[in-house]
Amino acid sequence: MTTDSPDAVATRAVARLLSLLNLEEVETDLFRSQSTDEGWIRVYGGQVVAQALMAASRTVEQPRLCHSLHSYFIRPGDPKLPIVYKVERDRDGAGFTTRRIIAIQKGRPIFNMAASFQVPEDGLEHAVSPPSDVPHPDGLESDSDWARRNAPLAPEPWRTIWLTRERPLDVRAVEGDDDFFNPQKRPPQQRHWIRLAAALSPEQAADPVLQRCLFAYASDMTLLDTCLAPHGISWANPALQSASLDHAIWFNQTPDMNQWHLFDQDSPMAAGGRGTNRAIVHDINGRPIACVMQEGLIRYRP
Repeated sequence: MTTDSPDAVATRAVARLLSLLNLEEVETDLFRSQSTDEGWIRVYGGQVVAQALMAASRTVEQPRLCHSLHSYFIRPGDPKLPIVYKVERDRDGAGFTTRRIIAIQKGRPIFNMAASFQVPEDGLEHAVSPPSDVPHPDGLESDSDWARRNAPLAPEPWRTIWLTRERPLDVRAVEGDDDFFNPQKRPPQQRHWIRLAAALSPEQAADPVLQRCLFAYASDMTLLDTCLAPHGISWANPALQSASLDHAIWFNQTPDMNQWHLFDQDSPMAAGGRGTNRAIVHDINGRPIACVMQEGLIRYRP
């Protein structure tokens, strides 16, 4: 376990995340990421979504920003290898720009995405209100503190993972559950507050492209858990095979990942070994930031 202060660990974790989004342009419309072997069995899906969005954004002139993306996870990514992102420029219109992105490892696609970008414009506006019964995140336990508190009771390799993994996100569950290995059945709804574990610099915080990519990274962190809640099944259950299958985001405004965002999540259905999950995301001031949807694989074979 590291002896560094929590602030130092958080700063290092966020710096590592930012470096993952600093893609190398190896050829026109062709980008390469760093490898990120941090003990993951496969590449974290939010990382691929964020890097693909960054690659596409690098081919689009501002002030056009991504307003929606739709993606599919095709094969597991190898965290020991870099990922190559190939961008196709489908259309550059008067108001909208469309890009397709393919993520490649070992010569094979592991992920694809379609993303649309829009020139800023005024229009009709409405939004649902955020839930009113949610406690402020300052009074909730962070996932890092939860992991340190529960690690002594966890078997390996979970104990080591919980004690050593450096988290770039500060995630705080509104509905906590200490028994990770034997969760209780509950409704398919959950809420999490999420922000960066360490603050961006003023220059970084002012970059709307970076903010959207950081949000995309965070958007895959808790969503798939929602469809497991009514079944009382733990991620650690060896009878469970789970993975993200697809992922979509609609941006309403530019997030500020230095600040708290409430992911209000539910799972309207599950069938056929798949679960559908969605989230409406508001910032700490109640502004509607984005909608997220995802279908996940939840094969359970006891």
